[in-house]
Amino acid sequence: MYDDASFYTFIPPTAAPQDERQTTPKHKRRQSLLKQPNEDPQANDRALDTIGEAAVKARQDAGPPKATVTRRAQSYSDFHHAANTVLHRDASLKKQEGPKGYGAINDDLEFADWYAGLENDLFDASHEEYTDYQRQLDLYSSHLDSILLDTTTTLDLLTSLSASFKSVEAQTTVFRKQCEGLTQQHKRLTQLADGITQNLKYYSFLEPVTRRLNAPGAGNLVRSQEFSTMLARLDECLEYMAAHVYFALSPKHREASTYRSRYRQLMTRALTLIRVDFVSGLRDISADVMKRIADRQLNDTTMSALLYAKFRVGAAELKEVAQEIRKRTTRAPGAEPGAEPEYLGLMNELYTSYSVTRAKLVLPLITKKIRDIAVAPSTSKELVPFARNSIGYMRELCSDEYELWKEWFEGEDGLYEFLESACEPFYDELRPRIIHESEILKLCELCTLLQTRYMHAQEDDEPLDANELDFAVLIHPALEDAQTRLVFRTQAILRDEIERYKPKPDVLDYPANNRKVSLSGTKSQRPATSARKTSNAEPTTPMPKTPMIVEGGDLADGQWGFDTQAAFHGWYPTLRKAIWLLSRIYRLVNSTVFDDLAHQIVHQTTLSLQHASTLISSARTPADAHLFLIKHLLILKQQIVAFDIEYVVTPDINIDFSGVTNTFYELRDRGGLFDPRNLWKRMGGNLLPKVVENMLDAKVELDGRLRGVITDFTGAFADRIVAPMNESTAAKKGFDPLMAVNQVKSIAEKEVPLLRKKLDEYLDDKRTRETLVSAVQDLVVQRYESFYEGQMREKGEGPRRGSKKGKGREDEVWDVDMFEEWAGGVFMVGEILGREDDDEDGFSGRGSGRGSL
Repeated sequence: MYDDASFYTFIPPTAAPQDERQTTPKHKRRQSLLKQPNEDPQANDRALDTIGEAAVKARQDAGPPKATVTRRAQSYSDFHHAANTVLHRDASLKKQEGPKGYGAINDDLEFADWYAGLENDLFDASHEEYTDYQRQLDLYSSHLDSILLDTTTTLDLLTSLSASFKSVEAQTTVFRKQCEGLTQQHKRLTQLADGITQNLKYYSFLEPVTRRLNAPGAGNLVRSQEFSTMLARLDECLEYMAAHVYFALSPKHREASTYRSRYRQLMTRALTLIRVDFVSGLRDISADVMKRIADRQLNDTTMSALLYAKFRVGAAELKEVAQEIRKRTTRAPGAEPGAEPEYLGLMNELYTSYSVTRAKLVLPLITKKIRDIAVAPSTSKELVPFARNSIGYMRELCSDEYELWKEWFEGEDGLYEFLESACEPFYDELRPRIIHESEILKLCELCTLLQTRYMHAQEDDEPLDANELDFAVLIHPALEDAQTRLVFRTQAILRDEIERYKPKPDVLDYPANNRKVSLSGTKSQRPATSARKTSNAEPTTPMPKTPMIVEGGDLADGQWGFDTQAAFHGWYPTLRKAIWLLSRIYRLVNSTVFDDLAHQIVHQTTLSLQHASTLISSARTPADAHLFLIKHLLILKQQIVAFDIEYVVTPDINIDFSGVTNTFYELRDRGGLFDPRNLWKRMGGNLLPKVVENMLDAKVELDGRLRGVITDFTGAFADRIVAPMNESTAAKKGFDPLMAVNQVKSIAEKEVPLLRKKLDEYLDDKRTRETLVSAVQDLVVQRYESFYEGQMREKGEGPRRGSKKGKGREDEVWDVDMFEEWAGGVFMVGEILGREDDDEDGFSGRGSGRGSL
């Protein structure tokens, strides 16, 4: 067990002094006598001396150790040093005792005793290290026992202290809980007391405010700060009562509803006092102003200063008073949607009182001024000058009234109603003039004046300033009257001069009228400013691309860049009137109204042109009628594009009773006509009449009529050219195809120049003429192809195309390709146009003239 390294690391070995290690040899136990070798006597004598010294030393050490004051070991290191000190002290005592002298031994018995003692001493000396270590362990054990005892005592003490602490902690916890309970109870009672005080504050305010509002002279407090504070307290009480109203399912304050109704009565009473004071103050100011006006005659400047300066004196104070009512014109909590806000009636009474008071002062002046403008020489008979002067005066007066209103009230509620009533004299004078105005030009000028100078543009995205008068609201009724009258006059002109127009014979003298226009246009042509080649076929009256006003005295020819008189006089009167109407009402009426009028105008103009075409056909030739209609429909289609007409179809509603008659016939055939059950079963089906909407569109109608007349014109010329080979002629007995083809070629060579001449008389655009010639050529080729295929079928042969090149033989029927090539040389579609435009853009080729109309 002593070889354990942990022990030696825990207890350091006892080191001998340095001098003893050097001088004193380490004692070793001698061997037994039986095992001892034979030694010399001197060695034995030395051994004896050594034993004697050891005995002496043993006797010296046998005494008690010297007393030393050793402090208590407080740690392991202190205990280790104390143990070493004791051991070293015993060793030093043993060294001080020397061995016994040999003189003390007298006989063998003493020697044996001595030797036995010496042997014991040697044995003890040989086990000295182990003895010292045992003593050290004993010391350690006693020390550890004392430590254990102290530790046990300390643990017992700590256990008692812990128990005491736990007892104190339990008592402290109980005390703390008791304190917390008392604190919470105190807080609850404090909150309850504060709540009672807070709630009673809203209930206890009822009696003093009731006495104050019902006391004599309560109206004298309206303009004081104390009155405003009282109203604020009333608002708080009303909000509190509204939040604590008693309900059966959710009870709060049982008396809240009663107090709420009483507080509302008091609030109504207080605001009524404000209204009475406001009206009284306004009446005093008005009476003072009217008295001064009645006392002496005043000029306009003095009158204006009196009417406005006097009203501005007390405006600030009364505005603050009126603001108390306006702040409370809000919708009551829980009110139904659409219900009138609470106390709004009182505020409206203030507006009404102010408006009536001001109207009594300013309406006589406005009426007098409007009458003076109406009887003035420059405006008595003219609509637009009167409107311009009167509107200017009303705008200035409304601006002054607007500024004065802002000094009396917050916001614009009721303002424009008052200004509209102030404008009544102006409306009463302007409206009859508009109604009796029959000249559409003056109505258009009035609408233009109102829209451009006083109305807001729709494209203007900037909002109106909040502190600026919106005069457009006041002038809008006058604009509506003017627009209504303008629409009425437009419809009257449409009915009288377009729908019911009856042309005179000279108006239908076509193409003579076209020749007159060409001559006048040639004389009025301006000198050419370009060095390019000018064709003789250039149109003398180019069509304008923008909306035009057809009025000789309004616009100069140079404004449009062409001879307007020549252009418009070449048009049929209803077309000219239609474009004139569209250009006049363009952007002057609502876009929806304009679109509807434009559809009616275009529709009636198309019907008028169709009727004129029928009259020309009976008086002249069908070709003249067709070309007349083509020309004017092209002009109409070109002109209406510039007006941005939204072609939204309008329904033409009719009632269809066919289902009713069919149902009755069916029931009669089945034998149940008089059975009510059958009638009831059919009630949801075909028994009821149907509403049928025929959707009409003027643009679609115009395009359809234009396509139809072009088809009729080209078909008539084609039929005239291919008359010798039509189906009825070809079906006759003895029909000669070769002779028919030769006749067709002969007729075509005669009719094509006539066709071009006729087109030149009506149409100025070269490409339009070439397109029509190309259409006639295509129809002729198609008819010839049908004829040729019929002849081939009769002969039992299939159609042949492209069998020959070059010039065809005169003694045989040509195939389709050869006839088409010949027709191209006769009609010369595009070649004339290509030669005329060659210097400009190198135009050439046959298909260039086949554009779409």
